[in-house]
Amino acid sequence: MRTADRPGARGTASPARRGRRRAPRSGRRAAATALLGAVAAAPPAAGRDGTAAHAAARDWTAAPAAGRPYAYLEGPAGSVLQDTLSVTNPGTAPLTVRLSGQGAPVSFAAPTVTVPARTRADVPFAVTVTADTPPGDHRGTVRAAAAGREVRVDLRLRVSGPRLAALTVEDVRVDAATGALRYTLVNRGSTVLAPRLAVRAEGLLGTVLDRPARALPLTLRPGERVTRTEPWPDPPALDSVTVRLTATAPGAAPATARAEAAFASGPALAGAAGLLLAAAGAAGWTARRRSASRTQRAPAGATP
Repeated sequence: MRTADRPGARGTASPARRGRRRAPRSGRRAAATALLGAVAAAPPAAGRDGTAAHAAARDWTAAPAAGRPYAYLEGPAGSVLQDTLSVTNPGTAPLTVRLSGQGAPVSFAAPTVTVPARTRADVPFAVTVTADTPPGDHRGTVRAAAAGREVRVDLRLRVSGPRLAALTVEDVRVDAATGALRYTLVNRGSTVLAPRLAVRAEGLLGTVLDRPARALPLTLRPGERVTRTEPWPDPPALDSVTVRLTATAPGAAPATARAEAAFASGPALAGAAGLLLAAAGAAGWTARRRSASRTQRAPAGATP
């Protein structure tokens, strides 16, 4: 019995001993499993998470409500017109957006709006059309700025009323030193104008400048005025001139304005003075010759 017991003691281990030998292996496996689970459940690195959040914040959008390509308003002068701007924040944090207008009297209830995360906010705004606004088409911009980026929304405003094309030329001046012509074009109508300009100058002896009408590199919105300079590199050295500017535009009556100027350069004055002196000398010499001729003829024709 003892002998039988001895081989069994050597060849097989008791359940208690088997448990003691396998315990270290089970502990290592459990620790490895716990470590892998912790790594899998760990959040992204702070830098990556901050970059993703920043990128999401920059993806915000601003556009006219109802998916329109631009904001369009129409009404008479003296009215207040309203529309809505949709601001969408796809980020994970609230977004504060600054709102403003440019080129048109746009006003918001507040200069800033905070849009919650993953939310679209419809922000109303108003455009005040003053009583002196001419009828026709006007342009402006609604601006939204946030997260280092600005979005501009085109604003188109049509003020109802009769369409009128009217153009004037004002404040014409001539620089006698350089010959430059300065003038102001004013759009007095309710439509956008593409003006053309013709220049003509008349001196004492006839026409000294004649430029046919040509298109100017500009357009004039209703109520806009632009001051320009027309070069005249070779004005007369000595003359008194009348300059006439004629501006035209499709649908508008021709507009004309005039200015007078006297040109008298130093060399021209010296030359003119020399000519006058020469003429005066010639006239005196002729008078003396005639007087001497009459004196010589008088004794010969006398009678005793």
